[in-house]
Amino acid sequence: MPDRTGPDPRHSNAHAAVYDRGRPPYPQVLWDRLGELGVLSAGTRVVELGAGSGQATGPMVSAGATVTAVEPGPALAALLQERWPEVTVHVGTAEAVELPDAAFDLAVVATAVHWFDLPVVLPKLHRTLVLGGHLAVWRTAFGNPAAPVTAFRERVSQIVARRTQAPGRAGPGETDTASWVRRLTASGHFVTAHVEEFAWTIELTTAQVRDLFTPLIVMRRSAGAR
Repeated sequence: MPDRTGPDPRHSNAHAAVYDRGRPPYPQVLWDRLGELGVLSAGTRVVELGAGSGQATGPMVSAGATVTAVEPGPALAALLQERWPEVTVHVGTAEAVELPDAAFDLAVVATAVHWFDLPVVLPKLHRTLVLGGHLAVWRTAFGNPAAPVTAFRERVSQIVARRTQAPGRAGPGETDTASWVRRLTASGHFVTAHVEEFAWTIELTTAQVRDLFTPLIVMRRSAGAR
């Protein structure tokens, strides 16, 4: 069974609009690379697990893909469906959703893999992909350890340090790419085809930073009240 001692993924659904406003988009270079690798193009049949409000869904629809999205949070799923009515949306967990065999060319997990029970999800994805299909997994890591330290980063570090009382999510850290590759290939259902890290910069307004941290802050307040 997965380690569920970490933050509950449902906290994002409880504050879906705030979560949606605060999440930054993925960099264009990511979508360019998926196209160059030949795994995402017009007509690609995609199943996306943990789709949230659709930060990754929209660009795939724009690329001409046919997307089936799986999202356990009904409020997040409703936001996604409203924006992209052409997407088939299943409200449920990656572990519980029923997916047809050999129905998709590409499975996508965007900043959600840390929530999954991989021994259950990986065989399911292997079955639902066609022969020669691909699994694309990526995560957003906030903060580049190699970047110069600024007053803003110091302040964010202080805020993050106060989270030490809350148990962490299961699995390796956001920047431990090698460990995630080992986890995703350990069962033998998938082999490594391409691994890459993108360093990119995005400017966030004060309101966006507040939105980004609000679900966590509300969750901590709720936990502290118990």
